[in-house]
Amino acid sequence: MADRLGLLALIKLPVVKPMKMLSSLIKIAKSAILFPELTLTDLVAGRTLRQSAEHFSRVDLFGSPLSAPVQAATNPLRSFFEARNEGRGIWKWDHYFEIYHRHLQKFVDKEIKFVEIGVYSGGSLEMWGEYFGPLCHIYGIDIEASTRAYESERVSIFVGDQADTRFWSDFKARVGSVDVLIDDGGHTPHQQRVTLREMLSMVRPGGVYICEDIHGHRNPFINDAAGLVHELNRDSSVAHGETLSTPANSVQAAVYSICFYPFMMVIEKNLVRRDSLLSRRKGTQWQPFYSEYPVDSE
Repeated sequence: MADRLGLLALIKLPVVKPMKMLSSLIKIAKSAILFPELTLTDLVAGRTLRQSAEHFSRVDLFGSPLSAPVQAATNPLRSFFEARNEGRGIWKWDHYFEIYHRHLQKFVDKEIKFVEIGVYSGGSLEMWGEYFGPLCHIYGIDIEASTRAYESERVSIFVGDQADTRFWSDFKARVGSVDVLIDDGGHTPHQQRVTLREMLSMVRPGGVYICEDIHGHRNPFINDAAGLVHELNRDSSVAHGETLSTPANSVQAAVYSICFYPFMMVIEKNLVRRDSLLSRRKGTQWQPFYSEYPVDSE
């Protein structure tokens, strides 16, 4: 059904010059070859995303700067990284530290399960252990067996392929739900897709899921992320007196927010399951612009 809808969308594309149409079809065909897991709907949606990206790339979105720059608070993750002049290696984009601290500081000194996919040289495991404190247990995941050398009382290492659903079945059976998951693994769209689909449901209420190193403006992983955003904004509101309400779908019930940053996506889970979304009116004086929502006059 999804493929047929994608085909209809392709047929209804605006009339364009033959060479431009041929160029678009060639790009879609290339994407289909490079990413065979994509449906036709994904490929056509990718064309719409490109058009949007091209528009905003031509617009100055910055605006006027503040009269005085805001001083950033001390970030213990950045401090740890800057002090790492020797020892186990850490490799991070500079702007990640602000994002980490914004979303993860609530877990400091709490008893949590933390998962990092992509152990590499072990330095980030030490950084997270220092940041979260002694009550945190860290689960490192890597495809390279030599990373087992970084196991300790507070660190467990799992060796496996994050694109393998069987690996995740074993991991979930042995570890259960987790509080924070950071995908810094293989960085391919397919690996990121499988991990999101397998592990988002395993993040506890109030927990955080981070996928980093999402590179490329036509990255197919964004189609999965966009699917979550569409569900987060789905609306079937019904008026009940002074209140509009819509029952929460599975995404709205579980997801508090989805934030996008350069190369990174952060999903925060609701602490309490949301059953519905409400829009309420308060007050007695109203302009008569929206007659479809009448207000009883006194």
